[in-house]
Amino acid sequence: MAEPLALKDHSRESQIFSDRIVVGCVLLALLTLILIARMFYLQIIQHDVYTTLSDRNRIQLQPVAPIRGLIYDRHGELIADNVPSYSLTITKERVVDLEETLAALATIVDVSADDIKAFRRRLARRQRPFEPVPLLFRLTPEEIAKISVDRHAIPGVDVEARLVRHYPLSALMAHAVGSVRRINENDLQNIDVRAYSGTNHLGKVGVERFYEDQLLGKVGNQQVEINARGRIMNVIDATPSVPGADLILHVDAGLQRVASAALGAQRGAIVAIEPSTGGILALVSNPSYDPNLFVAGIDHASYAALRDSIDVPLFNRAIQGQYEPGSTIKPFIGLAGLVTGVITPDYVIDDPGAYQLPNNSRLYRDWNWKIDGRGGHGLVNLQKAIYRSCNVFFYQLAVKLGIDRVYDHLSPFGFGINTAVDLPEARSGLLPSREWKKRARGEVWFPGDTVNIGIGQGDILVTPLQLATAVAILANRGKVVSPRMLKSSSQLMPDSKEQLLPDIDQIAAAYWDLIIESMRMVVHRGDQEWGENGTAWAYIGRDISYQMAGKSGTAQIVEIAQGELYDADELEERQRKNAWFVAFAPLEKPTIALAVMVENGGGGSEFAAPIARKVLDYYLRDYESASELEMRAELVSKSVQQPSLR
Repeated sequence: MAEPLALKDHSRESQIFSDRIVVGCVLLALLTLILIARMFYLQIIQHDVYTTLSDRNRIQLQPVAPIRGLIYDRHGELIADNVPSYSLTITKERVVDLEETLAALATIVDVSADDIKAFRRRLARRQRPFEPVPLLFRLTPEEIAKISVDRHAIPGVDVEARLVRHYPLSALMAHAVGSVRRINENDLQNIDVRAYSGTNHLGKVGVERFYEDQLLGKVGNQQVEINARGRIMNVIDATPSVPGADLILHVDAGLQRVASAALGAQRGAIVAIEPSTGGILALVSNPSYDPNLFVAGIDHASYAALRDSIDVPLFNRAIQGQYEPGSTIKPFIGLAGLVTGVITPDYVIDDPGAYQLPNNSRLYRDWNWKIDGRGGHGLVNLQKAIYRSCNVFFYQLAVKLGIDRVYDHLSPFGFGINTAVDLPEARSGLLPSREWKKRARGEVWFPGDTVNIGIGQGDILVTPLQLATAVAILANRGKVVSPRMLKSSSQLMPDSKEQLLPDIDQIAAAYWDLIIESMRMVVHRGDQEWGENGTAWAYIGRDISYQMAGKSGTAQIVEIAQGELYDADELEERQRKNAWFVAFAPLEKPTIALAVMVENGGGGSEFAAPIARKVLDYYLRDYESASELEMRAELVSKSVQQPSLR
């Protein structure tokens, strides 16, 4: 039997439908309220937060690197410049896959494993997100062209142009001016990161290091709007950077060239000083190196070649090399003898060719001593002892003085002290004393130690800069000058280390006259019977047209056994004597004092004096006219005092 047919309850269905509409409307209204509340929260309450987040994606504050100050020589020749350099950079936040990006770049340009390793180090120590990190420096035009073709397919990769340091005179000025180098991890521990936010370099050596704060300038910034690819679309606001100070040095680039050429391929150093100011006119250390190699980061092979070279080109012999001064110390020992009254100008000895301490069998020989006992200089006073460089006279004088008085009277000339104003790597040399030997070696001072000091051997050490400074003080007759590189600046410079020693004003004029006249005779006393000429006359004094005071020196490197003669031919080249020559000129009103040192060069008069003569000839005779030089220097000085237009 069929079931009865059920009729629809339209009223109930209508109620259900109505209820569902109401529920739907309530839910819709609730969701709408939630959405409105969320929009209110985001748009009103969190407005500043999300505006900032949005601006960070769209607007960036970028540092603007200052232009590093230029460096000129005293006559306006540019010796440290800034030139455009193109770098390949990567912004990590815009790179999809860093490893793939590096691999892709390696197929376009030459990217070595060392380049990638250095890039990762720079990436790890960057200070801000979205900061481009250099991968390669100094791109060639060909490399730039290759990268530009494919750059659209490698997001986050850019070619940036920056000014980088350039040294147009290359190796000629490397040791005189120093160099800037890339900031490394150790540097980051000691520098103000904000001040260097626009640059990857800082001065690490020499003048570049000492005047870093002035040369650097002040970093600026710019607020820029960028697109999704990181391109700058608009500069919203900018605070310009402040260029660094331009410096004029006392150094004469022309004199530097002449000094370097005179030294040639020989290892050694030349320092020339202006006695009136202490300004360093030339500072040569040979061999040298190209400082431009270090600006962008030197490769391992090139650095290893410099570091491991037997000639140590990275070593600044002029200010860091510490050598026995040999006979160049004799004028200062002689002056000490006069001042203390230990000797008088008329004091005379009879030089037999060798000296012995009481109760001591050791012979301290004169330079002209012979195995058969011949040699010596006969009757010798102080003047002859200097111009003939008589060792025996100064052996005896040193012993009479004693090490305490030697120390007291050499210290005021800067021996054993670093008096350089703006050469941070300069060393102090060594002026030995009883206290020093007890402290350094735990030994007492012996009379034999004093004997050696009398002729500039033994424990006494000087740098070429120190010796040139001492000679400048001698030329000034006691007016002390502190050697310095800086002549003037386009900005007011802070106070720096000035004169460390007082003037030597307790010495009678007659004593200065005697020492200086004796040094004049080293060069100009000639046409005498052999044995009475000055030691340098035959080598540089025959045709000289100006008056100069000089002193040669020869410092022994290896000890020669008693009873044997020094024979350079039997020694290896690096075991031969060091050659010295110091001088100042013109005699009446000195404008230049210098020290020349030739490593393993041999006799000072024969090998170092001709080099000094070439330097002095250029400075005193083969010069441009004084009016032209003064005019050029004045123009340069005015130009660096004007606001920078670079």
